[in-house]
Amino acid sequence: MIKSLAVIARLLDYPSTELVEARSALIDVIREETRFPAALRGSLTNFVQQLCTAELMDSQEDYVALFDRGRTLSLLLFEHVHGESRARGQAMVDLLQQYRDAGLELSAKELPDYIPLFLEYLSTREEDEAAQGLGDVHPILALLSARLQERESAYHLLFDALLAMINIQPDMVVLREKAAAEPRDDTAAAMDKVWEEEMVNFVEDKGASCRPTQSTSQTHTLHFREN
Repeated sequence: MIKSLAVIARLLDYPSTELVEARSALIDVIREETRFPAALRGSLTNFVQQLCTAELMDSQEDYVALFDRGRTLSLLLFEHVHGESRARGQAMVDLLQQYRDAGLELSAKELPDYIPLFLEYLSTREEDEAAQGLGDVHPILALLSARLQERESAYHLLFDALLAMINIQPDMVVLREKAAAEPRDDTAAAMDKVWEEEMVNFVEDKGASCRPTQSTSQTHTLHFREN
């Protein structure tokens, strides 16, 4: 198993008591990951310390406010690729089959493109295959890092770590400029507008096949079970 990928998957998931209890083990893996530059290892260690020593409910509220309000910081990969198009459904099916071909089966009701879940899958693969998987989605990872930096969230460090594992150094100046120019979609007004648009689409598509929608962090549960 590629332990550092499993650690980042855990840190990107909804904060839990299990995460807090695993603090020392998480830090040990980070400190041993030589693909992370020394400065990044230090920053990640501090991130874990702060996350795991904060009040859990506060961490959970911050997480929901960051990742579950609006789509620009969605932790669903295909949200950034396909949006709400019908192609997203087929992409979900294909990714789920990829997991099954690897002998893994989802043990919880989670969308297969949930980034922590995808990272957990990659952590079970050989180094080359895992690197290819990260490389395939690196533009999404880089843009999420830029958006998180613009919101002054230390969660960007986790995406920086993923990019460091495959030695990709995107032009963060350009990406941050792009992120800064994007309208915020996590305000009450923006979320109301999205809800209204989705209700219209639901009425228009009534009777059509269901399309996947963004899940809620409180119900996220990682982990596969082997067949």
